[in-house]
Amino acid sequence: MVHSVRGRILFIAGMGILLLVISLFSLHAGQIPVPVSSVIHDAAGVLGISTAGSPLTPEQAAVFWYIRMPRILVALLSGAALAAAGAVMQGVFSNPLADPGIIGVSSGSSFGAVICIFFGFTSLSMYYMPAFALLGAAAAVLCAVGLTLHDGKIPPMSLLLAGVAISILLGALTNGLLTFMNEYRLREFLFWMVGGLDYRRWEHVALAAGPVLAGITVLSLLGRHLNVLSLGEDEARSMGMNIMLYRLIFLFGASLITASAVCVSGMIGFVGLIVPHITRLTIGPDHRLLIPCSALTGAVFLLLCDTLGRIIAPPIEIRVGIMTALLGAPYFLILIRRMRKQGGLA
Repeated sequence: MVHSVRGRILFIAGMGILLLVISLFSLHAGQIPVPVSSVIHDAAGVLGISTAGSPLTPEQAAVFWYIRMPRILVALLSGAALAAAGAVMQGVFSNPLADPGIIGVSSGSSFGAVICIFFGFTSLSMYYMPAFALLGAAAAVLCAVGLTLHDGKIPPMSLLLAGVAISILLGALTNGLLTFMNEYRLREFLFWMVGGLDYRRWEHVALAAGPVLAGITVLSLLGRHLNVLSLGEDEARSMGMNIMLYRLIFLFGASLITASAVCVSGMIGFVGLIVPHITRLTIGPDHRLLIPCSALTGAVFLLLCDTLGRIIAPPIEIRVGIMTALLGAPYFLILIRRMRKQGGLA
C-alpha cells in the first residue's frame, strides 16, 4: 500500500505516464502504422512550431483522425466511467464485489439495445442505439429504487436484491426477443453485447464525453459524503447527513456514467469491479481521491486491453470485452478466495 502523500503522487504520476505511453503506442500500432514523430510534426505545425520529421501521408492522416483517435478517446471515456462508477457502487454498498451493473444498469442497457435492433431503428441513425440503451438503464434503476423505497429509506440489501431480480427479468425478456430476430440483427446485437470499440467515430466521443466527464467530476466532489455514507447509516445519521438524498445522487450518478459508457462501447465487464479494488489497495479508501484515481486507472486499463486485442493476432481483432474478461475473471476469483480466507465470505 502507498497511502502516504508521496506514494499517492507517484501513483498518479505513474498512471499519467502509462496513459501517455499506451495512447501513443495505440495511435501507432495497426495494419497501417502511424509514426508518432509524424503526429508530433503535424501537431507542432498547427501550433506554428517548426520541427524535424516528415508529415503524415493522406492515408495515415485519415487513419489517425477518423479511426484511431475516436477509438482511443472512447476507450478512455468508457474505462474512466466504468471504473469511477464501480468505486461509487462499492462505497454505497460497502462491498468490494459490487460493480456498476449491480442494480440492473447493464441488463437495462441490453434490453434497450435489443429493442432498438429488433425494430430496426439502428438503420435510421447511429444515435438510436445509445439512446435506447440509456433509456433502458435509467428505467432499470428507477424500477430498482422504486421497489425498495419505503418510508423515505432505501435499504442497500433490498436494493441489491431488487437489482438482481430486475436483471434476471430483463435478461429473460432480452433472450426472448433474440429468438425472434433474423441472423443479421442477431449478429448485430451479439457484437454489441460482447463489447467493442471498433468503428467508433467522433459522434460517439461527443455522445459520451459530456455526461461522463460531468458525472465523474460531480461524484469526485461529493467524495467526502460517500466517505461518511460508507461508514454506515448510524454514523451518517449522527453527522446529520440526508442518507436517502445522497444515496440517490450516488446511485443515479454512477448509473448515468455507466449507461453513457455502455451505450457507446457495448457491454464491457470487470473494469468496474477490479480497477476500483486495486486502486483502493494502492491509494486508500478516501473517495475524494479514490474516484478520480479509479477513473484514471480505468482509462489506462481499458485502452491497454483494446490495444492488446488489436495487436495480439492480426489481422483478427479480439474485442475489448473479451480481453477485460480474460484479465478480470482470474483476479475476481483470487479476490473471492482472499475474502473467504479473511472471513469476508461464508
